[in-house]
Amino acid sequence: MAEHRYEIVVDGEVAGFAEYRVRPDALAFTHTEVLVEGRGLGTRLVKGVLDDVRASGGMIVPLCPFIAAYIKRHPEYEDLIAPRP
Repeated sequence: MAEHRYEIVVDGEVAGFAEYRVRPDALAFTHTEVLVEGRGLGTRLVKGVLDDVRASGGMIVPLCPFIAAYIKRHPEYEDLIAPRP
């Protein structure tokens, strides 16, 4: 089974990732983990994830507290949140 996650790589090694589940209407982000702290990698990872989702015309469900907090600090990404049924 293929992994459903975005990764950030530093010096050829995975330094963090954001996992998601595919839903019919959106990607539900469930967990984000940064393995190398203090370098802003989590911020770069989440910005890259959200920019990629936007570029593909997708939507997200921010179940992960890290991604939800990022969107709260950067409301320009609120339009990517899938409406609740």
